[in-house]
Amino acid sequence: MQHTRHIAIIDELLNLPAETTWVEFKNGNEDPDRIGKTISALANGARLADRPMGYLVWGVEDANRTIVGTQFEPSTASGKGSQPLEIWLGRMVDPCPALAFHVIPHPQGRVVLLEIPPATHAPVAFERQAYIRIGSSVTRLSDHRDREKALWAKLQTFAWEQGIAIPFITSEEVISTLDYPSYFTLTNQPLPESADVILNKLQDDRLIDKDAGGRWNILNLGAILFSRQINSIDRLSRKAVRVVDYEGRDRTRTRRRWDMPEGYASGFANLLATVNSMLPANEHIGQAFREERRVYPEIAVRELVANALIHQDMTVSGAGPTIEIFADRIEITNPGAPLNEPRRLIDLPPRSRNESLASLTRRMRMCEEGGTGLDKVVASAELYQLPAPDFRAESDNMRVVMFAPRGFGEMTAAERIRAADQHATLCYLSGSRMTNTSLRQRLGIAGQNAAQASRIIKEALALDLIRPADPAMPRAGYIPGWA
Repeated sequence: MQHTRHIAIIDELLNLPAETTWVEFKNGNEDPDRIGKTISALANGARLADRPMGYLVWGVEDANRTIVGTQFEPSTASGKGSQPLEIWLGRMVDPCPALAFHVIPHPQGRVVLLEIPPATHAPVAFERQAYIRIGSSVTRLSDHRDREKALWAKLQTFAWEQGIAIPFITSEEVISTLDYPSYFTLTNQPLPESADVILNKLQDDRLIDKDAGGRWNILNLGAILFSRQINSIDRLSRKAVRVVDYEGRDRTRTRRRWDMPEGYASGFANLLATVNSMLPANEHIGQAFREERRVYPEIAVRELVANALIHQDMTVSGAGPTIEIFADRIEITNPGAPLNEPRRLIDLPPRSRNESLASLTRRMRMCEEGGTGLDKVVASAELYQLPAPDFRAESDNMRVVMFAPRGFGEMTAAERIRAADQHATLCYLSGSRMTNTSLRQRLGIAGQNAAQASRIIKEALALDLIRPADPAMPRAGYIPGWA
């Protein structure tokens, strides 16, 4: 299979109209320094050309594009100082892409193909100098300011979603790997009858892309959203959502554990149903029937889960979103520190590392337009008179904690102040102001205990979390300190 793919790649490269910024053919070129400079140039050129890979090919005559064969053996070649070539290149190329040498028994002769992933977050340099390919020459990137500026612009917009999750597969394998009916249902499109139309639609939304020889690549965006079995994809298996239900208030006894098998979009409804089935409910007696009511607002759970999936840092390897259910709280954690200050997540416009993912999930109504999802989380916590949700930035993680119902007397001082801070923000966003009365209603404080609300307001003022709306009029209410 791999030889088939590589032979198809070589044949397509040979048919290119001219040598490009991301391909170089060599009959010789076994000099380590020259190889290192060429790797830098091709990695940077591939990013400039929006190519998924750059290629250095040994055994091809550059002038007439004919295969002449090569005796170059990368596994035994040496860099400087007798160090193996691949190890030496890993030291000298920075940031070093995941280089892959392939010895190909092409029907026309032995060829060595080096696949070079494009630059991602910085220009690829060799011995601290970045290179670029101009015509048939490898030259310093710094000597071509227009190319350098264009490269940095490309690097700033490069996204994880555009990476390849599964390379070089057939149309039939794409259809069997991705839950394409869910894609059409969730995007409100009729399901096409033709496989070609299905593939073209998936390509239009950057879920898949064409590879060599009529094959396809499933991109990270397509795999993470619509994979039928996400655990079967090596590069994404650790991104599967994990739900853990504990018996008490700590992690010592696990009652149930569930790993989400599908992609985030195709499995979202199943994920929410599973989480809600594990969450506690209280029995409510109506006029005629008993019914169960959720302890946690379903809209809050939905928005927090969606945010964890969409705004996580996909580049953090070995970690995915986790939903943990305890007797007194639910914790939702995703890899990656928040791009906004946790306290300002309610009011600031959302910032996402995964713009394509966020855009497509908004179209599918998985998350709220305009970043109002967390407003609804806090507002629903107020409606249910729950303790204020806690948004925590923890080193490389973002954790949100929603607490089960507790009376005012059971809340800590920090929880009461956090409730006042969030309440002031919600009031401000709705065009009103927090008052002693509104805070008492939020926290369930009886009217005769207004002094308790006054103490909380005084403490929040001292911490600069809130401020008087009008210092000259003490009864004008309070607004957030940042307002």
